[in-house]
Amino acid sequence: MSTLASSTTLRRADGTAPRILVVDDEQMLTDLLSMALRMEGWDVKAAGSGFQALQVARDFEPDAMVLDIMMPDLDGMSVLQRLRHSGNEVPVLFLTAKDAVGDRVAGLTAGGDDYVTKPFSLEEVVARLRALMRRAGTARANEAEPILRVGDLSLNEDSHEVIRSDEEIELTATEFELLRFLMRNQRRVVSKAQILDRVWNYDFGGRSSVVELYISYLRKKIDQGREPLIHTVRGVGYMIKAPQ
Repeated sequence: MSTLASSTTLRRADGTAPRILVVDDEQMLTDLLSMALRMEGWDVKAAGSGFQALQVARDFEPDAMVLDIMMPDLDGMSVLQRLRHSGNEVPVLFLTAKDAVGDRVAGLTAGGDDYVTKPFSLEEVVARLRALMRRAGTARANEAEPILRVGDLSLNEDSHEVIRSDEEIELTATEFELLRFLMRNQRRVVSKAQILDRVWNYDFGGRSSVVELYISYLRKKIDQGREPLIHTVRGVGYMIKAPQ
């Protein structure tokens, strides 16, 4: 697992811990997620159904929500629609089935902010929630600038500044997201499918050539004339790592 440089404690504007609502009808899963999120120092409540989630959301006023799409009484899409209709703009991280591409697209279109697929790592859920709360402005890290580092390369997630060897590098929005994904997973091989899924947020239907194209763009800006950080693992994918 990778370790994020910005993994310091998040706090709300009033200095209290962020409030997270976890919604899933699988008790074991909600218990596991709740335990992991409490270890971050966050205030966590759980709901086992869609209708219960709406009630808890009204009373608890969470800063972010982890919401399963498939629930027996009121599914995650319906929960989200009712929240948005009532004016509640809480950032929502959907939990989706591994191959349910349609659910992911529909969830994002309906107003969801991000998603993770089952099975997922607890570290990934924590990282996604941190990013959601930062973007929404509901919680901030103690430090002024959350920075990811790989060797002499640094990426500032707030200001979007990318610097290597004291030289600032201009990236497009897509190049930045691709680099951020690689850096969050440094020394871990990520496949083209994972990159498409995470950076572009939906399945390109096999157009993996777009990943190769953007990797080449990044290499020209990040690695050209320097010791390479971005590596191809043949038949598997790509990895970013500092020189030995």
